[in-house]
Amino acid sequence: MNYIEIIGFTAAVLTTIAFLPQVYKTWKTKDVSSLSLPMLLIFFVGVFAWLIYGFLKNSPPMIFANSITIVSAFLLVYYKIKYGKK
Repeated sequence: MNYIEIIGFTAAVLTTIAFLPQVYKTWKTKDVSSLSLPMLLIFFVGVFAWLIYGFLKNSPPMIFANSITIVSAFLLVYYKIKYGKK
């Protein structure tokens, strides 16, 4: 693995980890009032596009990060829809 891939994986890990506390907090509190559904949907589509791009470019850091982030984004969309009906 060369230094460019190491930089890519470092960036992927940091940006992915940064998103996880919001997912955990939302899951624990069930409070979605501060989450914007349109923003979450746009973010989900954007992450999906980055994931496809990563596969097309054969970029392991992009595939790794966006595979995890798309699950997190999906969970937030799910929580927003499920818990936002109160």
